[in-house]
Amino acid sequence: MAKINFGGVEEEVVTREEFPLSKAQEVLKGETVAVLGYGVQGPGQALNLKDNGINVIVGQRKDSKTWDKAVADGWVPGETLFELEEACERGTILQFLLSDAGQIALWPTVKKYLTPGKALYFSHGFGVTYKEKTGIIPPADVDVILVAPKGSGTSLRRLFVEGKGLNSSFAIHQDATGKAKDRVVALGIAVGSGYLFETDFYKEVSSDLTGERGTLMGAIQGIFRAQYEVLRANGHSPSEAFNETVEEATQSLYPLIAENGMDWMYANCSTTAQRGALDWMGPFYEATKPVFEKLYKSVTDGIEAQKSIDSNSQPDYRVKLEAELKELEESEMWQAGKAVRKLRPENS
Repeated sequence: MAKINFGGVEEEVVTREEFPLSKAQEVLKGETVAVLGYGVQGPGQALNLKDNGINVIVGQRKDSKTWDKAVADGWVPGETLFELEEACERGTILQFLLSDAGQIALWPTVKKYLTPGKALYFSHGFGVTYKEKTGIIPPADVDVILVAPKGSGTSLRRLFVEGKGLNSSFAIHQDATGKAKDRVVALGIAVGSGYLFETDFYKEVSSDLTGERGTLMGAIQGIFRAQYEVLRANGHSPSEAFNETVEEATQSLYPLIAENGMDWMYANCSTTAQRGALDWMGPFYEATKPVFEKLYKSVTDGIEAQKSIDSNSQPDYRVKLEAELKELEESEMWQAGKAVRKLRPENS
């Protein structure tokens, strides 16, 4: 592992230079990776593994839309695409990539096929961390490992196709074979990670649930909405309010922050923007840090996990979810966004 300095804190990470794809291919030679689930993470990871020369199959229910999606993506029924049970039997590494609710429902089936020496792979620490709630307790004679790409499966695949990578965390919950470290790092490289940093299942799920509810999705939507509504209430048009709130951020500033950092952004904007950003950074920090502290406590107390399990297990969950997402889609702000996106030069 390479030692990298992160703002004065030294951390060990795994890069493609020290663990190249050829090494990953050698480690995984003779393994059959069974990707269970073809929803959010499944397609990106499965396709990247296949393109990287790893022996991979997909397990999915035959009567599902995702079975048809897998076929459309080139997986061949009876050759590389199987019902979940058969994929579990054939695989030596089972990538358990169903939703958290799906993992709970399928666990009794998957557990039957976890014979000694196999590996059980996750991309989220939820099921194992909250085992009292999920019932997911792996047998002692299998490796239990995790690779969690820091982004959606769609982004993982898109960056891979572009020749880039998406950073991932990795963790070893159980090393029954003595090969867990090599297996997990090889899989991390083979699914298309930019670099890998080590964590554990508890820290992964704690940071992940906080991030999703925080700056990755929940907080950012709340902040977007608040600014948009203030501008609209003060007479600004939908186009002006959306461009100043979302479009300029996502199309201009955020990509530059990703490339060069926030310090560079502050140094390369107008003096008026610099002064305002520096002055208002503090009040936003003070207003939001207590919310993040409350959120983190809700995560670590298991409240967020229980809410998720309770909600996702309801028979009308999908109906209610679609209603909530429809309300978001039909809000003026995101209808304005739809119109603005159509006006981008590449779409005209």
